[in-house]
Amino acid sequence: MSKSKKNIMPLGDRVLVQAVSEGEGAKTASGIIIPETVDKEKPEIGKVVAVGEGRMNDAGVVIPLRVKKGDTVVFSKFGPDEIKVDGEKYLILSESSILAVIK
Repeated sequence: MSKSKKNIMPLGDRVLVQAVSEGEGAKTASGIIIPETVDKEKPEIGKVVAVGEGRMNDAGVVIPLRVKKGDTVVFSKFGPDEIKVDGEKYLILSESSILAVIK
């Protein structure tokens, strides 16, 4: 892990995720390559790199996030904001944009 990654700290209920690359496109059993652009609405899979401190409720109490660093998660493709650090792509999204944790 580079030093830069350790310095990115999401705020509130935000989560920093590194998308798991599935290559340039999917390949069928017969060897036909389907470009990534064909299935744009498919959810993404990524690894949680860092999490914020949590969401504050109306009483001012911080509710910690349910996901943690190292979790593999499924999230909506159109929900996150993309950033680049040291040439690597990361996504910042709200915990509510995470659809599932893969165990």
